[in-house]
Amino acid sequence: MAPRVLVSDELSETAVQIFRDRGVEVDYMPKLGKDKEKLAELIGQYDGLAIRSATKVTEKLLEGATNLKVVGRAGIGVDNVDIPAASKKGVIVMNTPFGNSITTAEHAIAMMFAVARQIPDANASTHAGKWEKSKFMGVELFNKTLGVIGAGNIGGIVCDRALGLKMKVIAYDPFLSEERAKTLGVHKVELEELLAKADFITLHVPLTDKTRNILSRENLAKTKKGVRIINCARGGLVDEAALKDALDSGHVAGAALDVFEVEPATENVLFGHPNVVVTPHLGASTTEAQENVALQVAEQMSDYLLTGAVQNALNMPNVTAEQAAVMGPWIKLAGHLGAFIGQMTDEPIRAINILYDGRVAYMNIAALNQAVIAGVLKAQNPDVNLVSAPVVAKDKGIQISTTRQDKSGSFDAYIKVTMVTDKRERSVAGTCFSDGKPRFIQIKGINIDAEVGAHMLYTTNEDVPGIIGLLGMTMGKNGVNIANFTLGRSGVGQDAIALLYLDQAIDPKVVDTLEATGMFSQVKPLQFEVA
Repeated sequence: MAPRVLVSDELSETAVQIFRDRGVEVDYMPKLGKDKEKLAELIGQYDGLAIRSATKVTEKLLEGATNLKVVGRAGIGVDNVDIPAASKKGVIVMNTPFGNSITTAEHAIAMMFAVARQIPDANASTHAGKWEKSKFMGVELFNKTLGVIGAGNIGGIVCDRALGLKMKVIAYDPFLSEERAKTLGVHKVELEELLAKADFITLHVPLTDKTRNILSRENLAKTKKGVRIINCARGGLVDEAALKDALDSGHVAGAALDVFEVEPATENVLFGHPNVVVTPHLGASTTEAQENVALQVAEQMSDYLLTGAVQNALNMPNVTAEQAAVMGPWIKLAGHLGAFIGQMTDEPIRAINILYDGRVAYMNIAALNQAVIAGVLKAQNPDVNLVSAPVVAKDKGIQISTTRQDKSGSFDAYIKVTMVTDKRERSVAGTCFSDGKPRFIQIKGINIDAEVGAHMLYTTNEDVPGIIGLLGMTMGKNGVNIANFTLGRSGVGQDAIALLYLDQAIDPKVVDTLEATGMFSQVKPLQFEVA
């Protein structure tokens, strides 16, 4: 059955057609996002939800989204999506951070020109029939120092445009490497130095606990007298009341703001100030940008629903279509290993340690980790999936650790999962052969070679004669066909294990029969998702 997507906000017809062309059923209801009750009534029918800013994806809405797998936001901001609630529900949240990068960067440059040359006031004055040429004395951008706070995608474009204007560019960004700074042609500095040296300051960082009020009253006081400030990133990065005081005192010469702490901003302490230029969050408002982000979100959502490729997700590691094709068998294996471990214990789990050996160590480890964790936790909670697994594990206080190592044995690659509880450790390892089929290769340190089936039976016993016959006879008497039979032991007369691949699930009475023989220290039916 083809996946279904609901588009509940305005999206271009070209974007909607992308879904159809890719084989995704799509219902285009651009007004539905504003009707919370109707949206909640319909959302359970869809695998995907494509939105802009009008639709609010709340915890309450997600409760009824029984089939929802992905929310795609056409644009960069996801303030209207409850990401923690989506993660717990197992819903991927995607945005399109690059579709409006040039547009937003250009708006920041335009705002810088506007505040430098007082263009809005000069325009209004001239339209009013005045000719106040001497009133609007501006400053040049040439040879001025621009301080860029946040030199990521948009900030990097601003740096490039500013250098083209022959400005000196300095940048503060904890994640900016010296090599990247050199490539951009900017000088990397600490925030204190930027505040002290910049003639213009432009912000291009997300709003987080660390960046909130990054231009606080204290930091505004550290800026160069006569500085001009541009914010086209997020409201809340600048202390608006403190900025007004700095403008009133003349310490800050001007400000240009496209974003505000409270939006829609119908009133603000900065409105009406003669040295402030304001626009109503127009950073991404160009025809090209709106089309780009709409096309991107349709492509991304289609890729995920049809191939498992994950792009620009905010709560899931990115996996390209190429990676998804190569990693598919390994992700299945990781889930099987986790499922084996998870079904083997009823004790609280303290830690999950995952070892990647050989070529698998160079794959997308984050995605593989999530598959392992999801496999482990599904034994207790069948609703857990790749997205929600890390959130559930964190809530339970489970420590996750990973180790990568070069090829160390006879297999080109393998994954080993060890689960730690207060009472014991359990481990299982597996690999994928050239046919793409996952195999168990080690349990409890005992080497085996077992194909993974939907229904399996795991037993442990002392290495004594008669176990094979006992297991075969018991399955036969109860009408259970054995598709594959794998044995392993740590040594002659020592610990031994058996792993039976069965054609159907076994009745609990069969387990009781085996346990009653006294030959087995453990008899455990196992289930795996092999489709």
